[in-house]
Amino acid sequence: MKNMARDTNSGKVNGHEISKQGTTSHSERQLVLVGDDEQAIREPIVQYLTDVGYDVVEASNGQEALKLLTSPEDQRPDIALLDIRMPEPDGTQILQRMRDQGIETPVIMITNLKSSSTTIKVSELGAVDYIPKPVEFEYLTSAIEKALSYEALKRGEGPVLAVLPKIDPSERIVGSDLAMIEIFKTIGLVARKPETVLVTGETGTGKELLAEAIHTNSRRTGPFVKVNCVGIAETLIEDALFGHEKGAYTNALTMRKGMFELANKGTIFLDEIGSMTPNLQVKLLRVLQEREFYRVGGTEPIKVDVRVVAATDANLAEDMPSGRFLQQLYHRLNVVRLHLSPLRERMDDVPELVSHFLDKHRASPVSPPARITQEAMDKLLSYDWPGNVRELESCIQQAIVYCRGNIITVDQIVFSKELRHHVVNVEKKVRARTPLDELLRDIKREAIQVALRLTHNDIAKAATQLGLTDEQLRDDLAELHLRSEAEPVASHSYSHL
Repeated sequence: MKNMARDTNSGKVNGHEISKQGTTSHSERQLVLVGDDEQAIREPIVQYLTDVGYDVVEASNGQEALKLLTSPEDQRPDIALLDIRMPEPDGTQILQRMRDQGIETPVIMITNLKSSSTTIKVSELGAVDYIPKPVEFEYLTSAIEKALSYEALKRGEGPVLAVLPKIDPSERIVGSDLAMIEIFKTIGLVARKPETVLVTGETGTGKELLAEAIHTNSRRTGPFVKVNCVGIAETLIEDALFGHEKGAYTNALTMRKGMFELANKGTIFLDEIGSMTPNLQVKLLRVLQEREFYRVGGTEPIKVDVRVVAATDANLAEDMPSGRFLQQLYHRLNVVRLHLSPLRERMDDVPELVSHFLDKHRASPVSPPARITQEAMDKLLSYDWPGNVRELESCIQQAIVYCRGNIITVDQIVFSKELRHHVVNVEKKVRARTPLDELLRDIKREAIQVALRLTHNDIAKAATQLGLTDEQLRDDLAELHLRSEAEPVASHSYSHL
């Protein structure tokens, strides 16, 4: 904490009365400014913060608060709680003047306004949090602690920052795992050859990037054309791939080239190849065998020189006995096979990937990459990454958006399964012939997890949210092998204002 102009005998800070009872977890006590024109609101907050170990200074109007916040740096509060609707200047105006003068004292806004525009405005101006009235003291304490911890991080104090490996910003594929190195070697061997390549791996492992790397290193003069076989309606995909002649069907007013023709002398990437219908598979097989095709409605074959890279997250060999995937086509595609391991099997690559994404998603080309604490990195390394590299990139992007001071802490690392909104893909499960009991069990599990998150793992509140008794919810938790991390809610004589 800064050296404040204190009179320890009189219990005053800059002429304002403070109390020094209690202790805090900080090596030095922190000074909190509470600015609110309503004494009935201000005094209980001051008393509570004093009791839990903070030094407190009060301001009953905007002028008093602004004077304290714009005083010499070594005399300013460590953090401010400001009511938005104080007499001029109000909390928002104070925040604006602070930012205009480059004053970075963290500010938490407290208000009974329930306005989206106000919340957006104070966030844009840099308020570290926005707490509605009535104020819940446990939440207030948590917000203050987080803000002060972040300020300590910016000063180089507190949690250790992770040391990340240096990466080449020009590289699009990152990884030093032995399996990845073998893939890079194979790309070097086959890129300039015409053979078809089949890339396999779970969703999000980077199959498209691998296909691009093959094309980039092939020295082919044509373009890299991407086709998502799932993203195009079944009735349109043949037209998309092979084009059509004028008059082939209603509204075919002109001839149109398809993706294969556009990719001539280049590479075509067929993603989710396993979703192709058997009829279309037969036509694709002809292209691979004869290097020619017919436009829809055409009678003359179109010759093309195209390198085909296909990708799938399915096991095509398992679909062959049933006829869902043609055996001949599988062998034509599987001339060279590259398999991308899931991220959970190559966790040593996570630090490199994090370094890569921090650089890739920096605020601007001239901004330094965000940094990350070791605690946050440890959390990343403890996760199983069901969404693979794509999920990791999304996680880092989100953390960069929400972090302050360009430092990512563990609080900003939120995994997909921790998000508040979960969707059970009912159609996908029904198509997969998931038994109804299992489907309902999945929905029940998701609902309970959401209720626990919304109530901060409070069993009683979560049960009420779901219309259950505490005992019923505990039975469901045991049945579904779910664990609640609920702890008894800390009680204090000041619950809220």
